[in-house]
Amino acid sequence: MEYLKKAKPVDRQKQQNLEAEVHAIIRDVSARGDRALIEYNTQFDGNTRTSLRISPEEIRRAYDLTSPALIEDLKTTAQRLEDFALKQKASLHGFSDYEISPGIFLGQKIIPVDSCCCYVPGGGYPLYSTALMMGITARTADVRRIAMCTPAVNGTDSVHPSTLVAMDIAGIREIYALSGAHAVAAFACGTEQIEPVDMIVGPGNQYVTEAKRQCYGRIGIDFLAGPSEILVIADREADPACIAADLLSESEHDSQAIARLITTDKTLGLEVIRQVEKQLPELETEDIASASWNTCGEVILADSLDDACRLANAFAPEHLVLQFAGAEAYTDKFKNYGSLFMGKYSAVVYSDYVNGINHTLPTGKAARYSGGVWIGTFSRVCTTQRLTKEAAHQVAALASHLAEGEGFPGHANAAAIRLKS
Repeated sequence: MEYLKKAKPVDRQKQQNLEAEVHAIIRDVSARGDRALIEYNTQFDGNTRTSLRISPEEIRRAYDLTSPALIEDLKTTAQRLEDFALKQKASLHGFSDYEISPGIFLGQKIIPVDSCCCYVPGGGYPLYSTALMMGITARTADVRRIAMCTPAVNGTDSVHPSTLVAMDIAGIREIYALSGAHAVAAFACGTEQIEPVDMIVGPGNQYVTEAKRQCYGRIGIDFLAGPSEILVIADREADPACIAADLLSESEHDSQAIARLITTDKTLGLEVIRQVEKQLPELETEDIASASWNTCGEVILADSLDDACRLANAFAPEHLVLQFAGAEAYTDKFKNYGSLFMGKYSAVVYSDYVNGINHTLPTGKAARYSGGVWIGTFSRVCTTQRLTKEAAHQVAALASHLAEGEGFPGHANAAAIRLKS
């Protein structure tokens, strides 16, 4: 393995400072409630509104400010998302009366969480796609109360109209102009204006991610979604211009976004680097994309495709793109990824917007133990059991004996007492 371009090391001190700062924000929101939220909104976003919840009138006005063509595009995307979510829902089902032995009936129920907050980032640009992805999935999962929070446009008191339209198309009626670590704290702890929820889902910046980490346990979360990631594996036959475009499409998300290429061909790797440098000045987001690429971008020369597979599983990327001959024969070798893209024409951008798959995916190696947001994210698999009198008598002695072996006489008695009755 050889690095043709290597990322700079992470600043551990900055992470420690972040943890302390977020901890202070959470404590402040817990103590002062809405007063703290209003102050943080003003400080971080220039949002001075005192009523945090978006009104029906604001949503109606948002439709007037959004182009009819975009509204129709959002509706088309929403339908595809719902279709796929319903397909997922059909794969997750309960059952009852599985008789594991005579008289012992077991089952399971799929129960949605009662309430959740979907966090939608986007103070600089509207991220209406995330609003659709989160809202439609939660609604299709039958979550009773779905709240959404998102920042106001920088320096204003208003959420971007296209984001509000997307939230409305997704069927969300409880929306707040609120973001950052203080938003996570508000939905975890509750304030005068905001009722707490059972779960918070959705991507955000490093402050949001750290707040989710610190609030986990008081509320559930989907996963700790850090900066966007893409890992492309390519051979000499791949198109360097397409690969460079894919890498930059992730780099423009955030200055800490991670774009990696693993290739078995040095010439291709060097050409991709050249293509990135060529395409960067053409992007309006050049400042962010170049900061990300210069700090976090990597190009790695692997000894073989098997070596590339091993490295990919170790990185556990959010998006894994295969652009090498015979890629389908290798898919079983990949175990850790958020979503898999096979071939030149399976671009991540299509999944980001129009394919119907949720684009909220695990980052920071969370793909080793978690998948992306889906119907199951908002669902609990709860087991049921029912025993007849005869079955209880048959297993009482066994249960009592096992309990005594672990030093729990109360457990043993709870089993044995049923023999007496």
